[in-house]
Amino acid sequence: MESILKKDIGGFLSRLETEYHIIRKVRPIFSKPGGRNVKYEIEDNFLHFWFRFIYKNKGAVEIGNFEYLKSLVLRDLPTYSGRFLEKYFTEKLAMSGNWSEIGSYWEKGFKNQIDIVAVNHLEKTALFAEVKRNEKHYSEHQLRIKAQSLLRKLSGYELDYLGLSLKDL
Repeated sequence: MESILKKDIGGFLSRLETEYHIIRKVRPIFSKPGGRNVKYEIEDNFLHFWFRFIYKNKGAVEIGNFEYLKSLVLRDLPTYSGRFLEKYFTEKLAMSGNWSEIGSYWEKGFKNQIDIVAVNHLEKTALFAEVKRNEKHYSEHQLRIKAQSLLRKLSGYELDYLGLSLKDL
């Protein structure tokens, strides 16, 4: 958010999270609670859209160039909607009742990202999932490579790798 607003908002983050529930702090699954590998996400879908498309292009809005804005939204919508597809599948997995922990994973610098990691500590099972709008873009081989750094923490667990797409809705 600081990169979008070009202002220091550190003092406001806590209030935006705890009082207004506009943002949430997200850490990679298995990370330490006090770790610095953290990112903030805008929870409110309207505000998320507004910051992504409207605020970022307020010049076009101010001069009434809505065709430009429409073209931009249509161009970027497939990428933008991927975030909500991930959110949908994460919620679907949570509602299944099969998992004791669900989150995403990334390493420092947001490298080696895995969209969804779900773990059942009781049954010692884990699921690594990549979410793609088009199922043809999923590569189990790439997902297995990304998951390598988590395998030590999941020693003795039965592992499953899954590609989720619009076809799985």
